Amino acid sequence: MVGRKEEKKYLLSLIDEEEPQFIAVFGRRRIGKTYLVRESFGHKFTFQHTGISNNQIEPGARKIAQLNKFAESLKDAGYKGADKLETWNDAFNALKEVIKESDQEKKIIFIDELSWMDTKDSGLISALESFWNGWVTARSEKDIILIVCASATYWMIQNIVNAKGGLHNRLTGQIHLKPFTLHECEEYMESKKIIFNRHQILQCYMIMGGVPYYWSLLKKGKSLPQNIDDLFFKEGAPLANEYENLYSALFNKPGQYLKIVEALSTVNKGITRDEISNITGIASSGDLTRKLAELENCGFIRKYVPFGYKQKNCLYQLIDNYTLFYYKFLRDNVQNENYWKEQSNTPVVRTWSGIAFERVCFEHIAQIKAALGIAGVYTEINSWQCSKDEEKGILGSQIDLLIVRKDQVINVCEMKYSETDYVVDAKFDKDQKRKISDFIKKTGTKYAIHPTLITTYGVEENAYSGEIQAIITAEALFA
Repeated sequence: MVGRKEEKKYLLSLIDEEEPQFIAVFGRRRIGKTYLVRESFGHKFTFQHTGISNNQIEPGARKIAQLNKFAESLKDAGYKGADKLETWNDAFNALKEVIKESDQEKKIIFIDELSWMDTKDSGLISALESFWNGWVTARSEKDIILIVCASATYWMIQNIVNAKGGLHNRLTGQIHLKPFTLHECEEYMESKKIIFNRHQILQCYMIMGGVPYYWSLLKKGKSLPQNIDDLFFKEGAPLANEYENLYSALFNKPGQYLKIVEALSTVNKGITRDEISNITGIASSGDLTRKLAELENCGFIRKYVPFGYKQKNCLYQLIDNYTLFYYKFLRDNVQNENYWKEQSNTPVVRTWSGIAFERVCFEHIAQIKAALGIAGVYTEINSWQCSKDEEKGILGSQIDLLIVRKDQVINVCEMKYSETDYVVDAKFDKDQKRKISDFIKKTGTKYAIHPTLITTYGVEENAYSGEIQAIITAEALFA
């Protein structure tokens, strides 16, 4: 298994615990949650079950469909009772019988896609509460490991992790599975014996992010443009319809979520909640708050408060690499199986590359801090912007990445994608000095300001490059 070393170690440690264990595993779709659990335990479970997607099931038939599927899993586990289940209490009572009949020293119960099982008025959560509180923890045998999993991250956080009812504080552990880093993607490519150099891996990450499933579709013997055309642009490409599948798998009614994402795709730097409401036509209410939180918890967007501003001034920004790629190249693309090979050095791709590289940098802040030698220093990661103010001599600026350090230094970071060593010219130098001047005047900071450049290869030395205090290359992002 590539990566996930700490997660696997933790899961295996549960076997030695002397009390029953209740673990939640969550993270966005295609991130490898099921693979992690199954591989960690060698596919050996007392009982395992995966909920079924409700998208193709009529609303009134969903509960029965989920219960029927659960009954099939019970049969697979050796249950010899009734074929039909009427309620989730019936289902968990049947699961008790499977556990009682098992002679395994540890009874590992794995329930995947739990959120899909929680249909309207299903009673699933109350039945799960009763199963855990009233039976598992009451047994003299402390031999059960219950692992529940779902891609609907917000649902898991609301109903399991931060549950307010009978499951409040009942979890004994949780794993929020994150995307692969560049380093882990490189390891994965090596394991598949696919030869890409680091710049090509970076480009691939800019398109697909660190989603293991997407990387699993790459084929050896093909260049990066060939692979991208095969995955996205040729007839029958496996990821051509991933956009619709991705959001519909997470949200029962994805329409308004897609409106929010589309609104955010039009603005690189992020927009306010009110702007989202105006663009989408979704009322600025608690429902919009919930939808934004769900998209944030699933890793599609980020919410941030610009440096020096208050919470009410927070901005929302689309950060999912695949979704950004979709809106730029896939949504309106006329099918062309050689599209990426033909587009690879066009202005539209160069513009997108700069934006996508910024996203990759935001996903590798720990590596950037390590390259700066401040891995152990407390920092706040932020962005900042200000409007023109002639009275104060402020020209108006935006800084995409600020690293505000406890040691009284602020790294003002510029992120520049380049196919060669980056050339710091007079325009870059002027823009950087203007931003720093505006920042100091507007915030009144007394911290030392370190101009910092994050770029792909390095910097060509010239009269302007010496002004930069720290230069970080893409190599550092692979640490």
